[in-house]
Amino acid sequence: MIKLAAPATEQVRNIVLVGQDGAGKTSFAEAMLHLSGRTSRLGTTHDGKSNLDYDPEEIKRGFTITTSLAPIHYKGFKINLLDTSGSDDFIGETIAALSAAELALFVIDAVAGPQVGAVKLWEEADREHLCRAFFINHIDREHANFDAALAGLIQRFGHRVGAVTIPIGVDKDFKGVIDVIRMQAHYHSGDRERVEEIPAEYAQAAQAARDKLCDLVAEADDELMMKYLDGEEQLTQEELESLLSKAIVEELFIPVFVGSTLVEQGILGIMDDIISYFPAPDAHGPFPAADGSELHIDESGEPAFYVFKTVSDAFVGRLSFVKVLSGIIEPGQEFICARNGKKERFAHIFVMCGKETEDVKSARAGDIVVIPKLNEVRTGDTLSRDGKAQIAPLPLPEPLYPVAIEAASKNDDDKLGDFLAKSAEIDPCVRLTRNDQTHQTLLFTLGEGAVDLLLSRLKERSGVEARLLEVKVPYRETIRKVAEGHGRHKKQTGGAGQFGECWVRLEPNPGGGYEFGDEVVGGRIPRGLIPAVDKGLREALNEGYLTDDPFVDVKAVVYDGSYHSVDSNEMAFRQAARLAFRDGCSKADVYLLEPMANLEVTVSEEFAGVIMGDFSTRRGRVGGMDTSSAGRTVIKARVPYKEVITYARDLRSMTRGAGSYRIEVEGYEEIPKEVSKKLIADYQSRREEGHK
Repeated sequence: MIKLAAPATEQVRNIVLVGQDGAGKTSFAEAMLHLSGRTSRLGTTHDGKSNLDYDPEEIKRGFTITTSLAPIHYKGFKINLLDTSGSDDFIGETIAALSAAELALFVIDAVAGPQVGAVKLWEEADREHLCRAFFINHIDREHANFDAALAGLIQRFGHRVGAVTIPIGVDKDFKGVIDVIRMQAHYHSGDRERVEEIPAEYAQAAQAARDKLCDLVAEADDELMMKYLDGEEQLTQEELESLLSKAIVEELFIPVFVGSTLVEQGILGIMDDIISYFPAPDAHGPFPAADGSELHIDESGEPAFYVFKTVSDAFVGRLSFVKVLSGIIEPGQEFICARNGKKERFAHIFVMCGKETEDVKSARAGDIVVIPKLNEVRTGDTLSRDGKAQIAPLPLPEPLYPVAIEAASKNDDDKLGDFLAKSAEIDPCVRLTRNDQTHQTLLFTLGEGAVDLLLSRLKERSGVEARLLEVKVPYRETIRKVAEGHGRHKKQTGGAGQFGECWVRLEPNPGGGYEFGDEVVGGRIPRGLIPAVDKGLREALNEGYLTDDPFVDVKAVVYDGSYHSVDSNEMAFRQAARLAFRDGCSKADVYLLEPMANLEVTVSEEFAGVIMGDFSTRRGRVGGMDTSSAGRTVIKARVPYKEVITYARDLRSMTRGAGSYRIEVEGYEEIPKEVSKKLIADYQSRREEGHK
């Protein structure tokens, strides 16, 4: 098999497709694959015959879940399209894909206009300093409205937005598009595109769009801008086209394209503009390095690359999607991972289109390729020849949605554990922990959809059924008063018996944890058995009193006792100490503490009142409000953790997906009496039923 040669850096274009589910991102990529000749048919998602949404779960659900790569060779250029999910539950992969591209192309539905998901991803693209563009899709659908969709884009994203193509007709009257840059009408039919003069009835609209285009693009050249504003001259065709790339790279201009992916209208035009005006990898800003320096895309530099996505393939094994940072990488080269210092050598480099792989002999700086079997490498890792290059961590969202999970059959515990551990290793937006107090395995993801996907894949790949449980809150107990307790353990078994007796004093110890004191005098308890008292008290602390939750912030002082020269031993005094502790608790006014969470919620102003009102229903306290750099409202609150375990889901519902938050579980506070009574009653009920 002949391996493909690597394209030069300036011949590569990396585009990440983003936007709301259903807007047609995958269809857009499928149309480009088809029109470029990469595929022989137009792949479609509605019938499960997409080249990119090939995963059984994507076919079943009808939308993109994981980022797919579509490499398109067109007129001597290689266009790497990254088709991403529009779901909040899988936004981690989408954000990671942003880091691998130079431009984010937002696919917008012509009927619905820009939705909340597009706004959220716009902010992420802004954070990554990505160039941006829009494609208004489905212009041939019933109730499609180009003017309303364009106005919506300008309203939400500013006046830098301007059309470079406009439709010839909408809804059922849609026939083609007008290229405002070149002032031509394009009609696509079958495998041919016809170029004609602009119809007379669209001449005025086309000229108005071109005038705005020139206004925006002229800002890329100060001298030309001054002449343009003074009315000395209009931009010539050559000046317009020469400034477009600069205006897009400097984010002075956000181009808007229009068309229909299903009938492939408007697609060839955007393909021409991608290679003509969209930024090459080395035209975009540098990558921030972990040490505070910057890494530039440089074909002449030492070979280095980083991993922005990892998948586990049933046949090939682990696949690492990589962006080449510098130099030329080739099979057989040795690289060092900056994170763990381990050496890696690979035998193949793939160009991957959907699930189809093709060997290539090398990859140059700026390109996106796939490397198999980097088994010690994780998403976000940087590899170089000397191991020193390391980009800053990918700005991935923290998984904040927890579920408790266990195998339906105890025999499958190991299989479940292995699957979840591998999932967490591959996907940074999956986290696995074990709570030793509640004895639960906790799986943290970005939302219910991600959990559902993992359960489906668990069953499909491992044949394991798992069940989800309510997440238990790790409460604590402590005391309010000083109290004394007595414990006497006596047991006769026919031979040597057991005997131990002690008196302890329990004292509140706020913020001091557990502290043990010894005030025994006169040998009332032998010195060698004092540690047994301490051990018994520690055991009692962990067993709880009102519930089975452990104690905190208690000082326990043993001050008296008695023993038997034959029957006293460590076991007897451990048991006596436990009895003394429980006796003391009956007089020490034991109460429950609950873990508290500090939340920082970011929403648009319209939702601020709803969020603050919701906090009051969750027994929360609002600690302040601020305004973010993006002009959004930031609300800080302290809320019982129990009340915000499902906050990822709840916030999405309250803000229609437009809100975000950070959470830190910090400290414990006393539980209100009415809540405490219910918790204790529930615990007693479970004990009576034989459950803990």
